[in-house]
Amino acid sequence: EVQLVESGGGLVQAGGSLRLSCKASGFTFDDSVIGWFRRAPGKGRREGVSCIRSSDSSEYYADSVKGRFTISSDNAKNTVYLQMNSLKPEDTAVYYCAQQKMPRRTKLVDLPPELFFTSWGQGTQVTVSS
Repeated sequence: EVQLVESGGGLVQAGGSLRLSCKASGFTFDDSVIGWFRRAPGKGRREGVSCIRSSDSSEYYADSVKGRFTISSDNAKNTVYLQMNSLKPEDTAVYYCAQQKMPRRTKLVDLPPELFFTSWGQGTQVTVSS
């Protein structure tokens, strides 16, 4: 059974930093894509933030976070991180970790949409004050 547990959220002032963690179990990192999504207050759909694929070290980011957020994975710890720097009030959201198995022969060319992922964590709240 796939399990994803996010942590690291909190309250931070604009311009500050946070590092989110996604502790994973029940699957092989090399055969998966791990993504970070967020749902802002009052929004229905989750917005893609970033994803990583360990098998080929590919990473993708939403335009809104490029240059500020960095995704990484520690396969030995079964954990994916999202380092968030220069945070803005509009980054306020519940952040979710997601996983989808993907054969290595399949090429990943961009951040997949929400519907691509079948396993989700419970989310962690990030609040950025102005």
